[in-house]
Amino acid sequence: MSDPDPLAVIAQLPGVPEAVDEARQAVDRLYRHRVLRRASPAVSTESSLRGARASAAIEGADVPLDVLRRDEAHDPLVQGALRASAEMGRLGSTWRKAPRQVLARLHAVAAAGLAPQEALGRPRATDDAPDPLALGPSLSAVDTAARMEGLLSLLSNPTKAPAIVLAAVVHAELAVLRPFGTADGIVARAAGRLTLVEYGLDPKSLVAVEVGHLELPYAEALRAYLGGSPEGVAAWVQHCASAVTLGVRETTAICEAMQRG
Repeated sequence: MSDPDPLAVIAQLPGVPEAVDEARQAVDRLYRHRVLRRASPAVSTESSLRGARASAAIEGADVPLDVLRRDEAHDPLVQGALRASAEMGRLGSTWRKAPRQVLARLHAVAAAGLAPQEALGRPRATDDAPDPLALGPSLSAVDTAARMEGLLSLLSNPTKAPAIVLAAVVHAELAVLRPFGTADGIVARAAGRLTLVEYGLDPKSLVAVEVGHLELPYAEALRAYLGGSPEGVAAWVQHCASAVTLGVRETTAICEAMQRG
């Protein structure tokens, strides 16, 4: 009989509880920052911009922040990351109820200009998917669809696992399955951040977690997860917890800059 709460099992793997607790404490400290009493929406907006920039950079489209602020970035991948980041705020309440719908919408905005119009928001029909992070061959379209069903049921079932663990699994599954065949990394990181927001770790979407992923050996951690061993899965969740902690550092810097005026 399979475990009724597989995420709770992952949450207890060696090294995971400590990493998750450290990240949780970092987020709690951030939320006590005095700047957030008056400027929380502005901090969230800046965090989203930096997160989108980092997400695109992971895929190889590295554009300076000031270029984004002047709206002079024309790379379709960067534009897709910005649109996905903006869309997150409108999708939050739907994420728990209709995750399939949210993922389709995230892909539709992230992959515009990268995929044909008729492919936007639709699962890939081919067995081959681009591999920008050198993760290895993708699963067939049929196997990917089956595993996506497993992920969607995971999101709909109650779990005792912390939000970081759920977000880590959502993020990794989307990144390694590449269910759409374009902009899957952008969608994966957006869904990971959305999970942190909607499942209570970061309700105001302040943490620039994508910046943390960019600073860490991201592809290496995903490959560890893809290996499927308990150690590999634990290493990925620890990576995600560290990304949250680094994202808090980035957002704290935003707060400090605003405090200085």
